[in-house]
Amino acid sequence: MRPRKALIAALTAALLTGPGVAQAATPQTTQAAPAPARERAAAATITWSLVRASNPTEDQRTAYDAITRAMNAAVARYNNLSDLGKTITVRYEPGVPTADGNINGTIRFGSNRSYMTERTALHEIAHTIGVGTSSGWSRLGGSGTWTGGQATALVKQYDGSGAKISTGGGHFWPYGLNYDNEWSNTAADRHVHIVAAMVRDGL
Repeated sequence: MRPRKALIAALTAALLTGPGVAQAATPQTTQAAPAPARERAAAATITWSLVRASNPTEDQRTAYDAITRAMNAAVARYNNLSDLGKTITVRYEPGVPTADGNINGTIRFGSNRSYMTERTALHEIAHTIGVGTSSGWSRLGGSGTWTGGQATALVKQYDGSGAKISTGGGHFWPYGLNYDNEWSNTAADRHVHIVAAMVRDGL
């Protein structure tokens, strides 16, 4: 009689806990499948914050709004298309002629609103990641041509077998987004892919 009581007790427990709990205990459902490559890329860790005055002027408020739109768009593009990580602090400093980015994670925008754009933000984020600012940049781009294999292969894929990435003055082209006339959504996407490839090359 004892085995029958044990069986009844086990069946009662299973009914009370429900099938979801019972299934969760099986090895097949407790192991999460590895995330697809696209999902892993989307889990990038570029984050940013804007240093704001406690009692901003009208000029500061409008600058903060424009900078926020530019940075949100640029960071979203980097996070959607790459697995790069960086913590960035952004400042509005009217005395800066255009905008600049430092490998220490700082981006500064000057008062010229024409630079408070996604193109500029993408370009400056690249500087915080190491474009023109890292020892890897000097090693791989110091000759005037990027010598890293992955980024070079990528630009050939985009522009043909004779394509190369030129470097100079801490910048690269094509797809460096150095000027407004370089802007397009395709160029912006390729910019992010090339910067990510440069990092894999040793940027």
